[in-house]
Amino acid sequence: MNFATISTPHTQPQPALVSNGRVYPLPFADMREVIRVGKSEAARSASKESFAVDEVKFHAPLAPTTLRDAYAFEQHVKTANQNRGRDVPEEWYQFPVFYYTNPHSIFGPDDEIPYPHYTNALDFELEIAMVIGKSGINIKPEDAHEYIFGYTIFNDWSARDVQRAEMKVGLGPAKGKDFASSLGPTIVTSEALADRTVNRSGVYDLNLTAKVNGVEMSRGNFKDIFWSFGEIIARASDTCQLQAGDVIGSGTVGTGCLLELTRTQGPWLNAGDIVELEIERIGILKNIIGEKKK
Repeated sequence: MNFATISTPHTQPQPALVSNGRVYPLPFADMREVIRVGKSEAARSASKESFAVDEVKFHAPLAPTTLRDAYAFEQHVKTANQNRGRDVPEEWYQFPVFYYTNPHSIFGPDDEIPYPHYTNALDFELEIAMVIGKSGINIKPEDAHEYIFGYTIFNDWSARDVQRAEMKVGLGPAKGKDFASSLGPTIVTSEALADRTVNRSGVYDLNLTAKVNGVEMSRGNFKDIFWSFGEIIARASDTCQLQAGDVIGSGTVGTGCLLELTRTQGPWLNAGDIVELEIERIGILKNIIGEKKK
């Protein structure tokens, strides 16, 4: 199944089921309510009336209850550390790490991304994210699939110069990340990905690409992730209650940002640039960079 939050010129944003190029509104207040009801029950409640996908506006599919981002693709981790003149810390191979970012600065497809006045190094990050479908604590990796509602595209926008300065202090990133995160256009459930399973908990064979102004910059595959989402969920839920509606990002796929591609030197994103992230079966998450604020 494929879920989204959509609106028309005559309706407010509402959750919907997306199927075969058509969008079927759902009688729920938001995507969190869809998650609470459950994917199968929600799908059975879909309206008989529908719209073509090009007749509606897609929004960020949900407002996360919390937003964590992991650091799980080895290629990205190796390159990022090499660019800093160091080896990958041995602790990275011992457990999956993640940080909390801002769940209140969420943008959706075709939204304009604010260009913070405090950065000269704006970057995109090509990621996949999972949406937690029910609360749980101390979840085992092999049981994690029971807690995943679905998957969406995640762009973890980054102010690299600010991030670099913050992390020298030993904390962060914070202001280097908290101004914007993009999600969408849809949430695809694991049932719709069953033919792409690679027999690792929460991992599938899906290609990911990123384009800037129509030029492909990045390409990778979800199956290359070092730490599975099952292992990430286990780590995140250790002595900590996960809630339905929590979102957890994968971290950047290898080659999936300008930081890697330019060896931290740029050029970086500019006002007016169009960034498109695409993941098989999920769609394209496109955003335009706004004018830099003074």
